[in-house]
Amino acid sequence: MLHYIDVILPIPLEKLFTYSITTAESEFLKPGMRVAVPFGKSKIYTGLVFNIHQQKPVAYDAKEIHQILDEAPITTANQLKHWQWIAQYYMCTLGDVLRAALPNSFLLESETIITKNLDKTINDEDLKDEEFLVYEALHHQSSLKIQDLISILDKKNVFPVINALLDKDAIVLQEEVYEKYKPKLVRYVKLNPRYSDPAKLQSLLEELSRAPKQRDVIMTLFSISAQTKKPVKVSDLSEASEASSTIIKTLIDKEVFEEYYIQEDRVGYSGDANEDSKTLNNHQEKALTEIKHTFEQHNITLLHGVTSSGKTEVYVKLIEDVIATGKQVLYLLPEIALTTQLVTRLENYFGGKVSVYHSKYSAHERFELWHNVLENQPKAQIILGARSSIFLPYHDLGLVIVDEEHETSFKQFDPAPRYHARDAAIVLASLFDSKTLLGSATPSLESYYNVQQGKYGLVEITQRFNDVLMPDIELVDIQDKHKRKRMNGHFSDRLIEEMTEALKEGHQIILFQNRRGFSPIVECTTCGHAPQCSNCDVSLTYHQYKNELRCHYCGYYTAMQKTCMACGSVELDNKGFGTEQVQEEAQVIFPEHKVARMDLDTTRGKFGYEKIIRAFEEKEIDILVGTQMLTKGLDFRNVKLVGIMNADNMLNFPDFRAHERSFQLMLQVSGRAGRTDERGKVLIQTYNPHHRILQQVSTNNYAEMYVEQIDERHNFNYPPIYRLIKITLKHRDFNKVNIGAEWYATALRQVFKNYILGPEFPPVSRIRNQFHKNILIKIPPQQSLGKTKKAIAKVNNSFLSIKDFRSVRVILNIDNY
Repeated sequence: MLHYIDVILPIPLEKLFTYSITTAESEFLKPGMRVAVPFGKSKIYTGLVFNIHQQKPVAYDAKEIHQILDEAPITTANQLKHWQWIAQYYMCTLGDVLRAALPNSFLLESETIITKNLDKTINDEDLKDEEFLVYEALHHQSSLKIQDLISILDKKNVFPVINALLDKDAIVLQEEVYEKYKPKLVRYVKLNPRYSDPAKLQSLLEELSRAPKQRDVIMTLFSISAQTKKPVKVSDLSEASEASSTIIKTLIDKEVFEEYYIQEDRVGYSGDANEDSKTLNNHQEKALTEIKHTFEQHNITLLHGVTSSGKTEVYVKLIEDVIATGKQVLYLLPEIALTTQLVTRLENYFGGKVSVYHSKYSAHERFELWHNVLENQPKAQIILGARSSIFLPYHDLGLVIVDEEHETSFKQFDPAPRYHARDAAIVLASLFDSKTLLGSATPSLESYYNVQQGKYGLVEITQRFNDVLMPDIELVDIQDKHKRKRMNGHFSDRLIEEMTEALKEGHQIILFQNRRGFSPIVECTTCGHAPQCSNCDVSLTYHQYKNELRCHYCGYYTAMQKTCMACGSVELDNKGFGTEQVQEEAQVIFPEHKVARMDLDTTRGKFGYEKIIRAFEEKEIDILVGTQMLTKGLDFRNVKLVGIMNADNMLNFPDFRAHERSFQLMLQVSGRAGRTDERGKVLIQTYNPHHRILQQVSTNNYAEMYVEQIDERHNFNYPPIYRLIKITLKHRDFNKVNIGAEWYATALRQVFKNYILGPEFPPVSRIRNQFHKNILIKIPPQQSLGKTKKAIAKVNNSFLSIKDFRSVRVILNIDNY
């Protein structure tokens, strides 16, 4: 009887691909194991076994698999169910999810190997110069890789030469699969067993009396072994004995020492849990009891606690209860920057049970953590991670905590799957029948609406920890300040006054400006020309520290212009301002104090966030200027003053969520002020101090903002009342996008009538030389989401079957938060 397997390939295929296997392989293979399979003419991919069956594919002949790569599954049954839900809900393929979920080290790649065709004799005269070079190299080497050919021919495109040699039957191509993961091996040394006899050891030490450094190394090895009772690393021995690695190598060569290697995890915590979790105050204790109570009725609870109310300590108590039962906990955070502070706190409480997972980790580090979670190891009982950590192979998940649940960073925009980590985490928890806790000081309208509808439980903490007062929020009218000539650059006299006082008292200051760079527009005052990106319809931002103009969409950059490119005038002016300009102005106004910046430009490295946050915590920095990275739940004890440089940028953004987002952002950044005994102060500079949202921020009135915004959403049929699906069409040809979008929208209107908006060009309509056009579908509450998606898929297939539209890229974005 023939056996077959359906395989998920890491490419966007609508269906799974079927391969044939032998009876013995069918008995050995299990869903979740990796196999190397041929696909297309010569490619070999790493696929994941989805299921094993005996149904022969009808449309094609099933190929045989190349090899089995695992001895046991690397994914779990619940994980595969979760992936299916993500693929089905977010209208992408299982291949997209696989590519996003698995660490790169798992996806073995094939490399083309070129060997000489031994069955055919080739005359050298028949070969061109480049072909002869390759053929000659194969006389000296049995096989070559593509990279070798690039070096031999000193050119990047070597495929024409390979094709010419193939046509002449001079070479044979084959694919070789190679493993990407290399375990980290740590070098250790021990004394050769023959010197365990005291007499032989004594004679060895006498022998080495002329080589005192070698003798010292041996004595140091004894003392380290006696103290630690553990194997001795070469690096530790070298450091303790102050001897170079050459001396240790000499002792190994003389066979006095024996070297050996031990495999070690790249990420690990060496300390112990050295702190008990803090005793909760009355408000926290009440909240903890209420959470446990609401978990009896609801699987999901929203914890709405004001900034600095001690939500993390409540989470810690819940985690303690769950890990006592041996289950795993997933603690989701929106930003890598947040993990930096939180890891230290959690490790103090839980020691080595905490593991971190995010995109700044290397492929090898992710690979090791994946295995620790899969094997349910104690070191991976608490997973602290950004959105990608929902893909890990949890063994027995007991609790999911989504901190700062309102954050837009939880939504993945590119590439597919375009999932929302908060919603996907809720589904993941339901697969394990476990509970989800959403925490925020400014919950998203969606979550709060679900509370009002009775879907989620609600627990509130209205007091800050230690009864610290909420910061005093003051609105500064900069239009009036400009008229009265009371502005110093972008700083009002009021802000400078408060900053001077805070610095005099030894406090720190945070300045928030949600734009990086020096200024967003450089404009010629003579003719009005502003340098534009050559790939996108957007002006270039001036970055002073590199003296360049840079596009924030595609990364294109050019040196700063000395003269106008249009008229040649030297009169160039900067419009608008970013974090760089704020930093420079602050440094001029307060030359005695250290001013630093935290934005995408200064936090590029793996430890970029950590360095800045640590320096700020240790009071090496007096004034920290930053973008929204600063708003996300960071806990700085010595910040008294927060300045929001310009509130109007956020409020006037062309998006139906602009007011909700502005409220959240301003309240979150305000929450960084006055987190200890002294009351914090927040100054919000604006041209429109009477704006409703700014008034609500100044009084910390979430309820009023919610009522007002939900009323607007009702009136205009927006989420959370209606669901949204955004369809984006992309192509280099403007006309193709235009015609294609019109066709697509017309086809959708025939099904959904008036619930289609667009097609419209977005504010930035060309990015990376691709024109974008958007269509928005609004789905009423009573309409079936499943049937809607089926109708969209039908229209999409019809669109892509038209020859002229096949090259147009269509992106489906479900729940376009």
